[in-house]
This record gives sequence, structure tokens and C-alpha cells, in this order.
Amino acid sequence: MIFVTVGTHEQPFNRLIRHIDEMKANNLINEDVFMQIGFSTYTPKHCEWKKVIPYDEMMEKMRLARIVITHGGPATFIQAFQNGKIPIIVPRKSEFGEHVNDHQCHFVDFFYSKYKTIIPIHEINQLDSAILEYETICANLNGELTSNNKLFNENLSKLVDEMFE
Repeated sequence: MIFVTVGTHEQPFNRLIRHIDEMKANNLINEDVFMQIGFSTYTPKHCEWKKVIPYDEMMEKMRLARIVITHGGPATFIQAFQNGKIPIIVPRKSEFGEHVNDHQCHFVDFFYSKYKTIIPIHEINQLDSAILEYETICANLNGELTSNNKLFNENLSKLVDEMFE
């Protein structure tokens, strides 16, 4: 299963939701897809979805998923790490009305440059190959995914501090 989550930010993330739904419609994705679509106004036609799901359900879907696809909110991709997943991250962009600025793009790039434990997607057409080649991409990442939450949180804290120096 592929689990897609866009968080609870009040602006729609139609670009991501529509693209995954079209991939499913065109049989580029042949497995089940569940999407938490938040305030997106595009209604998926080929994937199971809910606007919002409880925290426990989200964690269960992340645990069961082969792939987790998320927006660029750090809390969400930390949850993917906690479930042993290397997330595909599509940051929200202001040019599409998905957020007020491009801080998610900057954070995702900065995080990737430091740790190499995520798959950043800035152009939506890159998502196809990221999904289709997920295992190969994960195997070639140079970072190390660890379940040591304390160490991860310390490193994330340092990373955020460095961004604001």
C-alpha cells in the first residue's frame, strides 16, 4: 500500500493528490493507495481517501505502507522515520497556492543535503519514477535511517538551529 498524507494546513495540495490519483487511474500504480487529503479541493476518483484521519490511524497506515508520500512538514516525515520508512517528500509550493511561502522546499533541501534519508520531489513529474524505482532509490541513499528517536531529535534540533543562524 502507498500512504499519502498532506497534513492539516488549510491550503489545498491538489497538485499532489491529483497526480497520485491519475497515476492510479493510468495503472502506473498497481497497489492500493490511501490518501489523507486535508483541505484539498480535488476529490480522488481512483484511490481511497479521507480529509482527516486520527493520529492512531495515520500511524497504522504509515506502519503498513510500503511507501509513505508526504508534504514537507518535518513532524510528518519524522513519523515516517519512526515507522522505519524513507519518505518521498513533495514540499508545498507558494506558486501553486499550497502554502504562504516556500519554506518547505528550503527545509527539505537542507535536510536532504545533511542526512540523505529522504527522497525529495520538487517537480511533480519526478514522482512517477520515485514511486516506480522506490526500492532502488532507497538502496542508493547515502544516509542512515535510525530508529534512535533521541539522536534523531537532537540532530533535527541542530539542523533547525543552523537554518536560523
